Amino acid sequence: MSKIKIRFFAELNDFLIPSLRQKIMEFDFRGKIKVKDLIESYNIPHPEIELIIVNGKSVDFSYQVKSGDFIAVYPVFESIEVSPVIKLRDHPLRKIKFVLDVHLGKLCRNLRLLGLDTYYENNLDDDQLAAISHSQHRILITRDINLLKRTKVIWGYWIREKDPYLQTLSVIRRFDLSLHLQPFSRCLRCNQKIERVDKPYIQHRLPVNTRKYFENFYLCSNCDRIYWKGSHYKNMVKFVEKVIKHSNENHPQKQLTKKECT
Repeated sequence: MSKIKIRFFAELNDFLIPSLRQKIMEFDFRGKIKVKDLIESYNIPHPEIELIIVNGKSVDFSYQVKSGDFIAVYPVFESIEVSPVIKLRDHPLRKIKFVLDVHLGKLCRNLRLLGLDTYYENNLDDDQLAAISHSQHRILITRDINLLKRTKVIWGYWIREKDPYLQTLSVIRRFDLSLHLQPFSRCLRCNQKIERVDKPYIQHRLPVNTRKYFENFYLCSNCDRIYWKGSHYKNMVKFVEKVIKHSNENHPQKQLTKKECT
């Protein structure tokens, strides 16, 4: 029987039962086991992991665990430079894009409102979600831990919160996006960019009062939806300002409660 010791750091402990959190654990095994399989046996999906240190040296997911190893596993870093160590992913993302599972429709709307590229359809199965994430280099956001364990999923994030507003804050803080938001730049329906359009071009499609009282309009070139600063605009602005405020004032590893965001 072979034996190793393993420790998970920071928010990776969210996946563990309370009695195993923040401590060094022993693991007994027979035969061969890769470090990726060992980690996922603790219910931690590999896209959540940034760095694996074995006996003081960084390794990748293919490392074969050996008896006597001490393994330290770290989540994705936001402000620590890890370029000298072994990268767990061959191709780092150059642009942050998301694909959301079918249960996150309200989060999708929030992210698109903030200008973040977010793919969402409410009828996609797990195979399709994994394929889209892989082929389009999108970060898969889900509340399904097992979905993130699929080999095809390279980039992913398990959303801890259930409330859509808290989910929105979690995504922004997790990927350090507060300085990269472009509110009101995407279509809420189809995710494509919207552009300013001259009123005469679309006025025949406008309701009478809208045509009478509004002058500035935007158009989605993909689904042809028209946008203007109507009755909901002030509430949307308040939402954006609230998100920016809370995403900047809270620590990344602190899990917010709804009460703290009121």
